[in-house]
Amino acid sequence: MTPLGARIRQMREERGISLKDMAAALNVSSAYLSALEHGKRGKPTGFLLHRIIAFFNVIWDEAEELQRLAEVSDPKVTIDTGGMLPEATELTNRLRDDISRLETEDLKFLRDELMRRSGRKR
Repeated sequence: MTPLGARIRQMREERGISLKDMAAALNVSSAYLSALEHGKRGKPTGFLLHRIIAFFNVIWDEAEELQRLAEVSDPKVTIDTGGMLPEATELTNRLRDDISRLETEDLKFLRDELMRRSGRKR
């Protein structure tokens, strides 16, 4: 599941909206919406994301959060470490091989530490 998919599902369930009803309102198939929620599809187009924001009628901060989540919700990431330090290539390959074995708290720690060290905000 992607961060955006998890949030869309949460918002839909909090409002008691069925997947089928939301899909019909957005003019997408329920299979597509389900795949988006479950991380089988990458981030939606900007047009669809804006329709999702309008569908939920969210305020500015919530809309920005959905847009941020969309940016970090590509489930099929490719990282080109050509020209980078050898440690970058090693880290990338180790993450590829071991990410499925990490616990939630380990993933959160690594994410937060990366954000802290790179000087970026969540």
